[in-house]
Amino acid sequence: MTTGSLKPSKEKKSRKSKQVVVLDEKTPLLPTKKDGVDGGFDEFDGASFSGAVFNLSTTIVGAGIMALPATMKVLGLVVGIAMIIFMAFLTDASIELLLRHSRTAKSVSYAGLMGDAFGKYGRMLIQLCVIINNIGVLVVYMIILGDVLSGTTSSGIHHAGVLEAWFGQHWWNGRFFVLLITTLVVFAPLASLKRIDSLGYTSALSVALAIVFLVVTVGITVFKLISGTVLMPRLFPDVTDLTSFLNLFTVVPVLVTAFICHYNVHSIDNELEDNTQIKAVVRTALSLCSSVYVLTSLFGFLLFGDATLDDVLANFDTDLGIPYSSLLNDVVRVSYAAHLMLVFPIVFYPLRLNLDGLLFPSARRLNSDNLRFASLSIGLIAVVFLGANFIPSIWDAFQFTGATAAVCIGFIFPAAVTLRDRYGIATKRDKILCIFMIVLAVFSNAVAIYSDAYALFKKNPTQRE
Repeated sequence: MTTGSLKPSKEKKSRKSKQVVVLDEKTPLLPTKKDGVDGGFDEFDGASFSGAVFNLSTTIVGAGIMALPATMKVLGLVVGIAMIIFMAFLTDASIELLLRHSRTAKSVSYAGLMGDAFGKYGRMLIQLCVIINNIGVLVVYMIILGDVLSGTTSSGIHHAGVLEAWFGQHWWNGRFFVLLITTLVVFAPLASLKRIDSLGYTSALSVALAIVFLVVTVGITVFKLISGTVLMPRLFPDVTDLTSFLNLFTVVPVLVTAFICHYNVHSIDNELEDNTQIKAVVRTALSLCSSVYVLTSLFGFLLFGDATLDDVLANFDTDLGIPYSSLLNDVVRVSYAAHLMLVFPIVFYPLRLNLDGLLFPSARRLNSDNLRFASLSIGLIAVVFLGANFIPSIWDAFQFTGATAAVCIGFIFPAAVTLRDRYGIATKRDKILCIFMIVLAVFSNAVAIYSDAYALFKKNPTQRE
């Protein structure tokens, strides 16, 4: 179902209010009731509190977790962990503003709220940002899978992938071929499912696999701490000149991307049996995910120190100096690779919906048009596949999406809606917070982009005669 793709005359019963609701551009990206075979909606009792927390946590925790240990290498443990906690609080504040204004405007989707505040172009802008952000995230997923299964080379050092370690180097376990097979065998079938509730079991399994990754990583680090083979990590950033200071800001897009979940908040809110619980759902999910992020960052950086790569999974290719090192390396990498494979369709689902809403705002529902559904799915999967083969690292992908679309979705748009304040509900404190969020987001990401561009220029200086 696309945002704005339903005819204005079509009416259905709302599960919560049982009142007639007009389905227009404010209709949620995900339906509050399951599509029936006759094109209507089948009644269901609504999502539980724990189910909502699970869904939102799945939206938050993804590939960003793999890059967070590398942010500790830049910021040091103290500042790095403090920044993760700060971003969690800032995310909670931005979602609270989003939901409060949505309630007042009676908007049941992010696109609907932006449309209410800024008209057609506001709705189109948020759809475009979700498209850019989610494509970037999916590209990162594929890059990580390529690193894990086929290996990667960083600073002239080759880190062998799982398949390479098991079978040696062959054409069939090269990066391109492995990603092609994964796309055709795993991603394409899962992305072909027309209802997101069809992915419930795969989502549950994906969370279990992520927990396996975290538990094994913590266990390895604790063992090495007890045996005294872990060096004391850097607690604070190493700032010696202007370049090293500017380099600190390159972690901002990574931290922003790690907490972006705003495009699914309305959908989860719409499905709640008691939607007054949404604030508690958000805070519980953010607390859970922040704990996972802190633990992964702490123990990942403790384990590898300054040798931590942009994708920490790529570090699990050497002898860790513990019993069964090779087996544990494989467990860590394979479990998280499988996790990403199963999370892929969860991120792909809103990507396809938003692209359809942007390109075909007046067309019939996407679920009922097989040709349009297949064309959009194939086209998007092809774009993600090509991006994963040509973008060198997850850090580069995070820098682009985090500094552009993600920061708009997470902070700039909620702040802009609050400052627009069509219904006069924003307090002075809200407006001060929003100005702070916009200034911080724009300044931090502008410096991050400048720092990346400057580093790239120094790395590839213009050759002169």
